[in-house]
Amino acid sequence: MNPIRRAAAWPSRVPGGRDGRRLLTIALIDRIGSGLWASVSVLYFTYVAGLSLGQVGTLAAVAGAVGIAGAPIGGRLADRFPLPRVLIAVQLLRALASFALLTTDHYALLVVFCALGGLGDRAGNVLTRLYATRIAGPDRVRYQAVQRTVANAGWALGGLAAAAALALGSAAAYRWLLAGDALSFVATALLTLRCGEPRSPSRKVTDSNSPRPTTIPPNPWRDSTYLAYVATDTVLFLDDAVFKVGLPLWIAHASSAPHGLAPLLLVLNNVLVVAFQVPLARFGATTAAARALLVPLSAAFALGGVAMAASATGETDAATLFLTAAAMLFTLAEMLHATISWELSVALAPDSAQGAYLGVHGLAQSAQRSVGPLAVTTAIATGPLGWLAFGSMIAVTCMIQRRLVNDRLAHGPLSVASITVSEH
Repeated sequence: MNPIRRAAAWPSRVPGGRDGRRLLTIALIDRIGSGLWASVSVLYFTYVAGLSLGQVGTLAAVAGAVGIAGAPIGGRLADRFPLPRVLIAVQLLRALASFALLTTDHYALLVVFCALGGLGDRAGNVLTRLYATRIAGPDRVRYQAVQRTVANAGWALGGLAAAAALALGSAAAYRWLLAGDALSFVATALLTLRCGEPRSPSRKVTDSNSPRPTTIPPNPWRDSTYLAYVATDTVLFLDDAVFKVGLPLWIAHASSAPHGLAPLLLVLNNVLVVAFQVPLARFGATTAAARALLVPLSAAFALGGVAMAASATGETDAATLFLTAAAMLFTLAEMLHATISWELSVALAPDSAQGAYLGVHGLAQSAQRSVGPLAVTTAIATGPLGWLAFGSMIAVTCMIQRRLVNDRLAHGPLSVASITVSEH
């Protein structure tokens, strides 16, 4: 049974009840739309909008830089307003930004629209994750695993549809793919209208006749321990850059493996995540278990670096074997880190400022999108020793995070206390 049907067949086992199942549908539709657009966006700006290579690179960089702000902004808004309403607003912003791209080929406007889309994308990721956390409660890790499985399946479906559309080789095909992405955001907004407001410790309703407590929630920007955790998690997210940049460039420039291996390894990554993310999630269902997984995660990153380095020393068959092993090890690291990050980022945050804290944690993945390509291209330029250093650096960071989390938990979940003031 495929992952989407499996998730649909678990109505009594999916945490969050009806809203939990709706969120899985939202994730599927969202990722189908993303799969339609992500794989052809550079081609659209090149062949339809007529931008140069430098202009496309600048556009992507600006959109990524603006998008970094989306995570903390979305998290902060979610602590102050009903979460479904904020999520709907973000989805509509993404839809408008995508539709707007169809209306112009003016470079400045394209940059503005892409920046707005990037802002909405990063905010939407944090808000969706926060909603899942609140509706799933203690089962948040298992639910996030199911959601990620469904999202990966949706991404693959969108990518396949995009590949089929590109066979037409026309500008109209590119425009229809972009329109499909925009419509997916409209569809998710409509579905979110039916989602209820999850229980939130940071938003409480009190009797209008009773004294109203005003709570000053903890500020994640003043929580040095949590910020240090986010910094280490930024490093652990580098597996994403390995698949998007590292493997294709290494195969093309420093390996004797055939160039056609690169897309096959990306498919392997997707298949493994769909097949094993949910089963692996059970090993990180508690905070202590998630912390313990940092040890095997460290080993997976280190061995992945070794396999990448070894791929440069053999003939074609040996290089292919080592690269496949590296892809499997980095995929294992990706799945383990996802499980760990889902649990620790929530467990280390205070209930009264969950949205704000998860918004700051969202910066880890956003920052990695800028730092990651530089890190892997540096490893490639250095050669096999670069990959050994790359894997070792992340492995050491895993152990630093393990110690950091242990110290945090030993002193309680908060290093910054909340303040409550009663108004009479």
